[in-house]
Amino acid sequence: MSTAASERETVGTPGGDARITWYRDPVPARAVVAVSHGAGGGIEARDLRALAAALPARGYTVALVEQPWRVAGKKVAPAPKTLDAGWTALWPALAKPGLPVVAGGRSAGARVACRTARELGAHAVLALSFPLHPPGKPEKSRVEELTGAGVPTLIVQGGRDPFGRPEEFPEGTQITEVAYGDHGFAVPKKAGTGEAESMAVLTGAVLEWLDGLFG
Repeated sequence: MSTAASERETVGTPGGDARITWYRDPVPARAVVAVSHGAGGGIEARDLRALAAALPARGYTVALVEQPWRVAGKKVAPAPKTLDAGWTALWPALAKPGLPVVAGGRSAGARVACRTARELGAHAVLALSFPLHPPGKPEKSRVEELTGAGVPTLIVQGGRDPFGRPEEFPEGTQITEVAYGDHGFAVPKKAGTGEAESMAVLTGAVLEWLDGLFG
């Protein structure tokens, strides 16, 4: 069980207040892993909770980021430029501990991390459930956002994600598949595996990748 303590911080941005929930452990940290939510949910998502529980004890501070629109209680995410502006405005708070920052997010949050990584000086990008294309529309690819990140990038993708299955990603992509997982990493009962096992695959892959980056 994680021994990490959580602490909330409110950060002003041009689009309103954002909120960071920090998960820190007494173990000296090697990096900050900053992860934001998608367009349809918040930081209560199973994958974000799993990272917050697993990473701090291994030397990685986790910062779960709530964008201003979510903090304000709105149900619909704004345009990509507005999302990027919010993330950019709160970046100094993420970098304040003086550690390398891994920019991350799930779905729309992963797109934001990729689009801004080079400009903000992110050490790497963690993309959870990257929406490679809208469901049923593979011709509307967002692969250029992914490949344009310009830093080491790990994708964790559900095996049956309608926004892009693992085999649809370009050759050479560093990707971990959560078998049978959908866009939210939910796994059907008939798969014979549960949420705990799926999240162990996710956190194990992320930790191995981080250890490779930071030794």
